[in-house]
Amino acid sequence: MSVEIPAIAGTGSRIRSSAIVLAGLLLGLIAQPLRSQDWFKTGTGLGVNKARIGVADWVPRNPASLPLAVEFADVVRADLDYSGIVEVASKSFNPTQSPALPSELNVQSWTDPPANAQLVTYGNLTATGNNVEVDGWLNDVRTTGLPPVLGKVYRGSATDPQVREFAHEFAEEIIERLSGGLPGIASTKIAFVSARSGNKEIWVMDYDGENQEQLTHLRSIALTPRWSPDATRIAFTCYPPAGTYLSAQICMFSMMSNKLIAWPRYRGTNSAPAWSPDGTRILFSSSMYGNPELFVADANGGKPKRLTYSAGGSTSAVWNPKTGQQVAFVSDRGGTPQLYTMDEDGSNIAKIDLPDMGYVIDPAWSPNGQLLAFSWRRPDGNYDLYLMDIVSHQLLQLTRDAGRNERPSWAPDGRHIVFESTRSGTREIWTMLADGSEPRELTTAGENESPNWSQK
Repeated sequence: MSVEIPAIAGTGSRIRSSAIVLAGLLLGLIAQPLRSQDWFKTGTGLGVNKARIGVADWVPRNPASLPLAVEFADVVRADLDYSGIVEVASKSFNPTQSPALPSELNVQSWTDPPANAQLVTYGNLTATGNNVEVDGWLNDVRTTGLPPVLGKVYRGSATDPQVREFAHEFAEEIIERLSGGLPGIASTKIAFVSARSGNKEIWVMDYDGENQEQLTHLRSIALTPRWSPDATRIAFTCYPPAGTYLSAQICMFSMMSNKLIAWPRYRGTNSAPAWSPDGTRILFSSSMYGNPELFVADANGGKPKRLTYSAGGSTSAVWNPKTGQQVAFVSDRGGTPQLYTMDEDGSNIAKIDLPDMGYVIDPAWSPNGQLLAFSWRRPDGNYDLYLMDIVSHQLLQLTRDAGRNERPSWAPDGRHIVFESTRSGTREIWTMLADGSEPRELTTAGENESPNWSQK
């Protein structure tokens, strides 16, 4: 449970002033002259100057509180460091004394070198028996005389998972305040496929790779997990027995009941599901009438309708999450797999021309519908990840010959991408900022692939 720390009597106008000053600070930081690749900066919010934030150690109120206080501060620091919108001052630059309360905050010790902070977050933690209380604040230390921009109290069980959850929530509160209301990703999940249990099953983990958990136990093959927009269901490709052979079908897993729920079986192979932005429909590839073509059905699998008609196969369809009216997909109707777009009803099909030949697979829309990420194997190269502005068709290469890189999926903040890569020697799940920087390996056990980032 969390609560906002109430304003001190008579400080309401000062709190509003603090928020206005902070907003002005951040607007000033991002209002930089336009340069090359401004289309990318506009689409992701990356590539601008960042506010510098100091993260103090959380002060334990008794000896039993120390491990949880350390855990809370470490998670907040890591979340902010990977947010893409702030620069986190090195912990070694922190003043020797950490404030537990706003009255203990020594502003000059944080604004002076080496910390050089513009913002500071700090607080205290009390663990008593099975209960924990965490207090946290955020201050603008460059403008004196203002109360905290943010104050929160969290109460719950004195366990490591609970404290990690509170830390993620607190970091998201900070990120949301500093990004003009855009959501953070610290509480999101990543679904993926892992063969570590002996078969390819659907797994799920926190955005930072923690708490990896197996969801399905089909003892067969599971592929291409896709979160519903409300993160209550995962649609995926499965291979349930059909007589003496396996046939690819669409399966559905409920996060609410923690079990598979019914979805119709169709003739032929059925694969690569994709949710509509409102969660009411699913696109998928099916060979029920011969060639693999794109179909759309309602979320329960009813009323399938064919959308594409071609001499080649079509698959990997994804809805534009912003408009809900445009679909990108892959088709080999021209001889090799290439990117195409169409309207949601299958009309106005157009090929996306690229400046080189090769295989193009795995399209993924950014949350704002402006950018398309995909994997492209050029004639003389490896499978690498690229971004394209869907209007101007300008390109940005994100990975370069570091293993085979495929299956990009966007975080809901539009500033991070998760993908699979063989750069470490085995197929694993990685994340990076949307400009290709700060790659981080999330999985190390067994072969792992096909990640998909939840929108909540």
